[in-house]
Amino acid sequence: MKPIRSLQDALERCQALGMRLSRQRRLILELLWEVPDHLCARDIYDRLSRAGKEIGYTSVYQNLEALSSQGIIECIERSDGRLYGNISDSHSHVNCLDTQQILDVFVELPPEFIAKIEAETGIRITDYRIDFYGYQTQDGVSETENAESPIDQTSDRSEIDRISVSEGLSEEAIAS
Repeated sequence: MKPIRSLQDALERCQALGMRLSRQRRLILELLWEVPDHLCARDIYDRLSRAGKEIGYTSVYQNLEALSSQGIIECIERSDGRLYGNISDSHSHVNCLDTQQILDVFVELPPEFIAKIEAETGIRITDYRIDFYGYQTQDGVSETENAESPIDQTSDRSEIDRISVSEGLSEEAIAS
């Protein structure tokens, strides 16, 4: 199935799945595509209410559940609740432990690394997701930010490209 890369793709997927495109469902999808953050149901409800959009909290929650169960949006389970984002295809996350922000990144592991995992486990890897955790540096800029980074923090969600971090992995990392 074609990945969902835009609001239009999300709307088309809803229609293809026979999901009704109610005003509430459309408002939620529009908000998720406007906001780069992962939001909880309460945040989505609050933002829509502040924008003058009449929608009930139960309606927000039910629509989020329907959209995530159909793979149209992402649902991240956290200890403090669920967060929703607009990227539904495979990707990884960088979790800032200072701000609780979650950044979407697309990481491609080297084929040799995947082959090593498959050989050790006897399981053919068909997909993966990596969760990175860390803290902001004191000045909010990472030490490697000025260096050419192999990880793309996607801000333009309408054009998401897969990127490779294989150049950034040492032979020691692949061998371990």
